[in-house]
Amino acid sequence: MVQTLRKPEIIDIARREGKVTVERLVSYFGVTPQTIRRDLTELADAGQLERVHGGAVLPSNTVNIAYNERRDLNQAAKVDIARACAAEIPNDSSVFLNIGTTTEAVARELIRHEGLLVVTNNLNIATILSGHDAISVVVTGGNLRHTDGGLVGDLAAHTIRQFRFDYAVIGCSALHAGGDILDFDIQEVSVSQTIIAQSDHVFLAADASKFDRKAPARIASLAEVDVFYTDKPPPPACATVCAAADTAVIVTPPQSRL
Repeated sequence: MVQTLRKPEIIDIARREGKVTVERLVSYFGVTPQTIRRDLTELADAGQLERVHGGAVLPSNTVNIAYNERRDLNQAAKVDIARACAAEIPNDSSVFLNIGTTTEAVARELIRHEGLLVVTNNLNIATILSGHDAISVVVTGGNLRHTDGGLVGDLAAHTIRQFRFDYAVIGCSALHAGGDILDFDIQEVSVSQTIIAQSDHVFLAADASKFDRKAPARIASLAEVDVFYTDKPPPPACATVCAAADTAVIVTPPQSRL
């Protein structure tokens, strides 16, 4: 395949999976490692990718990637994470699900539960759970973020403070190597911090693409999370933070996808 055709496909793979590796691209395209490294360097020089050891990731920025791209990113891993997370939430409990495509996957896995009260600041989650009589849904209100159906700001936080949740499932945009949970929107960060404060058990659901991304606003530390659900072992420094704080790390094995 000529270079002009390879490059757009490399970008598409990075958008779906969050990261591309030289090894995988060599196998995929049937070209030499030197050819792939040259492609990645040129894409990085053009600002379309950011080089990391062994491959490249989508470029770090102060703005999140588009919702449609995030929704399609690592879909299979998100389903595995969601199944594992939802399996630990019992019937007849109160749950908060925040903004994010992984928490939306958790909502889909909760449809078979009964007696749940689900509070959310994510209109997509409210839509997913609508029509299921065994689940009561409360939407927080707040400033609507048109890009992804998220509700943020003081009204969302005020509503959350009226509840005490058995479980909260939160997502994030990035994970710092030192164990900080990060996001892009400071209004969303303040809402997420309120969710953590109002919950007895906090689950973080984040796939491994978040290990290679950056975001400017700090939500909390992994030490403030009870269980971290992901699809690959976290970086050593993150694992150390989790171990010191007794934060359980659940690495989900791939499920058979028929």
